[in-house]
Amino acid sequence: MADFDRRALLKAGFTATAVGTLGLTGVRTAAAAVPTPTIHSTSEWGARAATGPIVVENHKPTYIVVHHAVDPPMNDDFSLARAFYVAKYIQDLHMDKNGWIDSGQQFTNSRGGFVTEGRHRSLEILRGGTQHVQGANVGNHNSEVIGIENEGLYSTVDVPQALWDSLVNLVAYIAHQYGIAPEFIKGHRDFNTTECPGQVLYNRLPELRTAVGRVLGVPVARAEAEWPLLKPGDTGKQVQLAQRFLRTSGADVPADGVFGKSTKDAVAALAARAGLPRDTCTASKAADETGFLGSDVWPLIVPADRSTAAWRADLSRA
Repeated sequence: MADFDRRALLKAGFTATAVGTLGLTGVRTAAAAVPTPTIHSTSEWGARAATGPIVVENHKPTYIVVHHAVDPPMNDDFSLARAFYVAKYIQDLHMDKNGWIDSGQQFTNSRGGFVTEGRHRSLEILRGGTQHVQGANVGNHNSEVIGIENEGLYSTVDVPQALWDSLVNLVAYIAHQYGIAPEFIKGHRDFNTTECPGQVLYNRLPELRTAVGRVLGVPVARAEAEWPLLKPGDTGKQVQLAQRFLRTSGADVPADGVFGKSTKDAVAALAARAGLPRDTCTASKAADETGFLGSDVWPLIVPADRSTAAWRADLSRA
């Protein structure tokens, strides 16, 4: 068993205390150490009925994805009643504005640390641990992910401690149920071009992975570099490289390292032509992300002479 697969071991729900040539010697289960969080079901908060069939994927999700929920605006109400209100607000937004059958995310975490079920059947299926409910929270990747909306806007402010503690517990439980290694905890922006889950919360994802690994009792591998998110007003080498790639693609933009209007317009046009999904974590006009350059735009402009992983690594160092 010297050549056993570490990721497969984690997915089976085990913690390796001896790895490599020791094979399975010293391996123990982490099940007893992972608490089951309180999750309030759709019936508890009075969810509307879904307007279409709930799709249950006959496999486990690969990623746990962290979001922030810009709407409704934050306030100082940390009660369970507020958590229920947020769950309803998001469901109404997703169904009435986006035209979805139900809430897009599987779970919602409030600023008071209360967790609610989002899309119907998510809690039931999570408890089974072998399938997952398909949501609508990560464009073009919903068969692979399970998403958590966190109440609030975290671009410039940190999350409340109660929300953080609840997030750690919820993610650890999901990871345990599905055997997902901590390095597969991601932010929405790792899949789509969006600010979500906010720069401050996104910067804490390595801390989240470490905290979850501690709960699970597993080692945490270093996550691969991700595509950088560039926004109008940004400056620097990453912007200049993006502009050069855009010029090679035929866009009429300067290569001055300044993310100005012409660069924004070129990126927006490229995203529109490619039919890339827009961020659906918010309906706020103040959070307009038109022209942002992120994870699903970079692959359209980088030269094809190198691997995705190599480009991401280089751009992260630029």
